[in-house]
Amino acid sequence: MFVRPKNSAPSSGPRPVIARLANVMPLLALTACQPSVLDPKGPIALAEKTILIDSVAIMLAIVVPTIAATLGFAWWFRASNTRAKFLPDWEYSGRIELMVWSVPLLVIILLGGVAWIGSHELDPAEPLTSNTPPLEVQAVSLDWKWLFIYPDQHIASVNQLEIPAGVPVHFSLTSGSVMSAFFIPQLGSMIYTMNHMATRLNLLADEPGTLLGLSSQYSGAGFSGMRFDVRVVPADQFAAWIAAARNTGATLDAASYINLTKQSSDVAPFTFRAADPTLFQQIVSQALPPGPGPAP
Repeated sequence: MFVRPKNSAPSSGPRPVIARLANVMPLLALTACQPSVLDPKGPIALAEKTILIDSVAIMLAIVVPTIAATLGFAWWFRASNTRAKFLPDWEYSGRIELMVWSVPLLVIILLGGVAWIGSHELDPAEPLTSNTPPLEVQAVSLDWKWLFIYPDQHIASVNQLEIPAGVPVHFSLTSGSVMSAFFIPQLGSMIYTMNHMATRLNLLADEPGTLLGLSSQYSGAGFSGMRFDVRVVPADQFAAWIAAARNTGATLDAASYINLTKQSSDVAPFTFRAADPTLFQQIVSQALPPGPGPAP
């Protein structure tokens, strides 16, 4: 038997439930505000959205009929239905066996085909077809920030990726610390960054705007703040940003890179006016040591 404590207040009916729902609803609303893979801003993300929708449609081809058949069987063989036949000695039906095995097999074949074709057509290392030469960007994941080096422009930035609209971007990625994952949801193709390795990624943004970039691989206490803005701008604004970056900030060399590898969280974006063009290769080859990790 439940006995209410003397100092407890009487229940107010549905009000506590309503109060809880009132607290949850804003959180649910906020989930719709996040940039999504279903809101593509480039051809790679658009192709991945198509694959996702096609895969769901193929799976629904077996899920929906199975649910409908389950409900239909439950309704037809209810206790009050005298027309339903009870066949305790039934053992085999070729038509049922054909349906039970052929439909899932077709679904697997179709899903496998979608995955096979998509994985080859959307190879992250495959250059994108374009009449415009790609922009080279070298990305380095650190604790807990992103370093972007523009080798042809001889500048670098931290937690800020500036790219021109309509121009393919060829990324070379590595990690100066533990493994992370580079991901711009609205441009597509998440790819891991690993210490002592370089990976390749090709992306393109169709139109100007500010997109969310992040690390989708947990990497320690500051992981939640390991995000960066992707500013997609017209070509003239990109040239102006390059010119402005060359006139502000420090020089990115081995000494400043070692200082940058120290752990820090929620780092505000800033730029380097000059960058050593060989720095990325030094990071990959570990001529420059990996980050020191947490202080004792």
